[in-house]
Amino acid sequence: MRLFRPLFFLRLIWPGAIFRIRTAEKLLCLTFDDGPDPETTPAVLDILSSHNVKAIFFCRGSAAEIRYDRPGAAGITRKWRINAGLISRIKSEGHLVGNHGYRHLDGWKTNTQVYLRNFAAAAPFTSDTLLRPPWGRIRPGQFRELSGSYRIVFWDLMPYDFDSRLDGARVLEIMKRKIRPGSVIVLHDTATSSVLAFLDKFIRYAGSEGYNFTTGLFSDN
Repeated sequence: MRLFRPLFFLRLIWPGAIFRIRTAEKLLCLTFDDGPDPETTPAVLDILSSHNVKAIFFCRGSAAEIRYDRPGAAGITRKWRINAGLISRIKSEGHLVGNHGYRHLDGWKTNTQVYLRNFAAAAPFTSDTLLRPPWGRIRPGQFRELSGSYRIVFWDLMPYDFDSRLDGARVLEIMKRKIRPGSVIVLHDTATSSVLAFLDKFIRYAGSEGYNFTTGLFSDN
């Protein structure tokens, strides 16, 4: 069973978390999880740029960081650097970067201290103020600890672009039916997502219906 929207009671369990922008205006917020991906993310950025649409990219630290080996005097010395080509491009084009953990851990199945360290490890490469839990799975103690430092963002609409049983046309139809003022939409900039098949069409459709896209409520982070 696919749940396109989070269960209502979750909004009560996670006070202060963002599921939807509180507005009567026709505003939408596009978000992308699990990247950056060397092929999909640049293509997504190209589409967004062509429409002057800004989005939030909740990046995995392991994907945002490049590890490489450089010979040193004592043999091989491991070095690390930020994936400048993608993270810097995301930021330079006016999008926001959020923290999706260094690894894609399930909070329900992960020790709280391990879970907290996972986000701390990703922060230098992603964000130390804006966070989305992988799968939206986070336990109360984990939420309390992280919400003291981060604005935690869930979503109002998940159209399952990562589901191989749904092609881009089907995902597009779901989005057309389910968007509403204030929807925070979660998509994925990964090789397994169908996002490139429908993103341009969706932005055009939303515009024809009077919608605008915003990250403004998150930009102070």
